[in-house]
Formats: sequence, C-alpha cells, structure tokens
Amino acid sequence: MTMKWALLSVWDKTGIVDLARELAGQKYNIMSSGGTGKALAAAGIRYTEVSSYTGFPEMMDGRVKTLHPRVHGGLLGRRQIDDAVMAKHGINRIDLLVVNLYPFEAMSQKDLDLENLIEFIDIGGPAMIRAAAKNYRDVAVVVDPADYPAVLAAIKSGGISEEQRLGLAKKVFARTAAYDAAISNYLQRLDSPFPPTLSLQYTHGRPLRYGENPHQMAAVYGTSGIAGAEPLQGKQMSYNNYLDVNAGVALLREFDDAAAVIVKHNNPCGVATGTDVLDAYLTARDVDPVSAYGSVVSVNREVTKAFAEEICGTFVEVIVAPKFSADALKVMKKKENMRVLLLPDRCEADEVRAIDGGILVQRTPAYQEHWQVITDRDPTADEMMALQLAWKVCKHTKSNTIIFADQKRTLGIGAGQMSRVDSAKIAISKACGSLKGSAVASDAFLPFPDTLEVAAEAGATALVQPGGSIRDKEVIDAANRLHMAMVFTGVRYFRH
Repeated sequence: MTMKWALLSVWDKTGIVDLARELAGQKYNIMSSGGTGKALAAAGIRYTEVSSYTGFPEMMDGRVKTLHPRVHGGLLGRRQIDDAVMAKHGINRIDLLVVNLYPFEAMSQKDLDLENLIEFIDIGGPAMIRAAAKNYRDVAVVVDPADYPAVLAAIKSGGISEEQRLGLAKKVFARTAAYDAAISNYLQRLDSPFPPTLSLQYTHGRPLRYGENPHQMAAVYGTSGIAGAEPLQGKQMSYNNYLDVNAGVALLREFDDAAAVIVKHNNPCGVATGTDVLDAYLTARDVDPVSAYGSVVSVNREVTKAFAEEICGTFVEVIVAPKFSADALKVMKKKENMRVLLLPDRCEADEVRAIDGGILVQRTPAYQEHWQVITDRDPTADEMMALQLAWKVCKHTKSNTIIFADQKRTLGIGAGQMSRVDSAKIAISKACGSLKGSAVASDAFLPFPDTLEVAAEAGATALVQPGGSIRDKEVIDAANRLHMAMVFTGVRYFRH
C-alpha cells in the first residue's frame, strides 16, 4: 500500500489522538505541529514536525508555521498535472487535512481586550482548509470532529470518495464564511452597534414541505431556540408552525403563573392563567373555541396524562411544553399528526426581517415600563391584575391591538386593524362573555377618546395604554367623565 500523508493541526483536540492512531494503522504518514504534535507525542504516536518538513522554524509565537509552499503545494497540487513541479521542489502530496480553527467566536464573548482577542484570529488554519477544499478532487479536508468516524470508515472501506470530499469541502467554505463574518461583525461593532456591513450565517438548514402556502418554497435554519426545535412526535414542523410557536412562546414567557397561550395565524386567540396548566388551557380555549381549532398551544408547566387526554379531544397543530410525562406522550401518540415540542430555552438575538433588496435589523435593549395612574380614580386590585394580563397579551398581538381581559384570561381580542376603534369593536364582537368590569389594553396611545368610549360602553372600567398623544388630556378627561381608571406605561408595542 502506498503511504499517504495526513496533516493534523487542531485547536479542539477532541478525538484527535484516536484519529491519528487509526490513520497510522491505515499506513498514513502523519504531519503535525504545535499543541497537536505535543498531544500526539504524549500518546506515543509518531509524526513528522511541520518545521522539519518545511525546513523553516515555527516562529512569532506560532503565528507562522504552516504558511509555506511545501505545505500549500501539497494541498493545492493537482495529481497528474503538478506532479513534476511537486517532485522538483520536494513537495509531498497531502491526502488528508484535519484542522479546526482558533475559537474566535467563543473568545469574543469573553472580557478580552482587542490586543489579546486578535491572537485568536486564525491565519494558517483558514488558508490550509481553503486550499484543501479548492483541491477537493485530490484532498479530503475535515474541520469538524463529528466527521472523524465517517472519514475513518471510508478510508477503511477503500478510500474517501469524490462525493464525500466535495461534501467536506462545502463544510469548509461554510466554516470560513462564518469565521470571517464573526471577526468582521465584532470589529465593525467596536465603532457602531449596527455596522455598515453585517454578515449573517445560520446553520442546520432543513427544508420544509413548503412556505406559508403550497406554491412557496421554504427552509428553517438554526440549532437553538425555536429554530432548532424539532418534534418529539408528530409530523415535521411547517413554516407556519414555526411562526406560530415563536409567537406563542414569546407571549408565554411573560407569565410566571401556570399559563396557556393559544395562537392562530401568529396572533393569540386565547390566553389564561389557572391553578394548573390544564385549568389554564381549558379557560384559554373557551375564550374563542372556533379559532382554537387547528391552533398552536403553548403551556409553561408539565403536560400530564389528563391534559393530554383533553388536548387529544380536539384538533391542535402543535403543543409546546417544558416537559411531558411518559403517560402523556403515550396518550398523544394516537394523534399521529400533532407535533409535540419541548419548550426551548430563550435565545437572545437581534430580530432580522427581509424586505425587498435587504433586511431590517432590530434590537431590544433592557428597558423599564413606568406605570402611572393618570386619572382621578386608581384601578382596584382586581382591575390592576386584569390590566397587567391584558398588557402582556397586547405586547404580542399584531397592531392595531385592543385586548379585553379579566384577572385570569383574555375576554376579547381585536388585532391587526388599520383603525384602533375597529380593533375595539372586533374584540367586543368576539368577547367570550360579559365585558362588565373588564380591563382593556391598547398597544399604542389613543389619539382620540373614541376607543376608550367604545370600551366603556361595552363594560370596561379600566384601561392601560402607553400615553404620549398630543390629545392625552382629551382622553384623560373622557376617562374621568366615564369614571374609568387609566394607566400610562410610557412604552409602545407596535407589531407589524
């Protein structure tokens, strides 16, 4: 068997010793340097030091070690085309390159000054893996330790195929793109929170059956949060499922008490708290049982067998919870199409939305609402509880939004209207019961008293809104005339 060369140079040493030992057993000559070489030596694995191969010493605290024609010629040399020039200059063919990069992304999250962080910008690593990936027809390049077993299996079964080498090359260019993006974004943000050039990359792309409608194509990218969530059972998530889960979970996280959020078409159609999540779910469902059909349900406590039996009695697209009992999962298996999803951890990130020709990026820094009673009458304790619940739901409903609520549930939801008065009328028309003594929330200020007057006529006795209109006094006077309590929060919650 002809001896082949493998060059190993990794920051993450996971599995590298075992890989090297297996490669040696497959008659590979191993070349290495720096920390990787020390790890191999400690394990008793023979290797050729890069500096002895190049005839040039490692220098500048390791900044220069693999940047040499004998290394890059071995990676870039085309078989049968460059053989003569390689032989003339004593360049060995490198058949396998195993490299992972200095951890710039992780180190940039630490409290390092720029002078120290800059040392975690890898130069030799990206240069080598790009060279090998360009020459994938002749060289296999591995940048992820998770690929070691498959590469070894291929070597043992006759060699790494060109198709496999191309797949590995694709991973290289994705990795270098992400790496350079992380460096670029970090350095540009030193001067501005929103740099003139923003590079984004998301991994773990999975195609979806279609987009919002069957004639549209779609995929989801991401490894964490909602984007990384995949069902424990049921059909694969759809494009609309992901949107609705994202909306429902964002609202659910507003609650500490046992709560249920039912979402339909990206808006809540029922929200409630209860003694437990089954109680909360039943209450939320009864807010608008017609809209709850085919909805996405999110709860913030374990789903029990009793809950599972109840939810299996209707058509639900997705159920999201932090935990499911074994008995609950057994019950829900009879609903083969219902997706069962574990509530993921929150991921703090900028909001990114595509528009024609570009993207919009939005960031929400830490902020504080300032609730202030601005009417003659303070809300009662019950009214204040209802105002707080209505306001939480209002934050996560499409503008213009009017929410009626009591202390435990939404009573009527008006969403997505061009006129705030129309939103109020819709909420009233969809109310699940009497609105007498209810509280109402508006996601933005009331420019005229009309919305408040419509709400009061329906039975509301308290209202919460951001305030800030040039006609605030007119609205306050109307509230006092109608003996309503009104609170300003100072924060608007438009959602488009």
